[in-house]
Amino acid sequence: MGNLDLASTVKMLEGQRAQVQKELVKLDKAIAVLRELNGTSSTPSPNGKKHTMSAAARRKIGEAQKARWAKVRQAQKAKG
Repeated sequence: MGNLDLASTVKMLEGQRAQVQKELVKLDKAIAVLRELNGTSSTPSPNGKKHTMSAAARRKIGEAQKARWAKVRQAQKAKG
């Protein structure tokens, strides 16, 4: 009789653990959404370092910005 009670207790605890794990997944998703709304990363880097941008990406962004400024200057020349 003791083994039957023990088995049912273990089964009940496993069910509760599964339920808690589902709740933790929901909480993790909610936290991720709130962090995104706050403007922070949803997954902080494990070593605490900031992410760096590659040289190619910086170059591409710089060229795009130069093109935007050239467009603004050309519009100002056309007006004035």
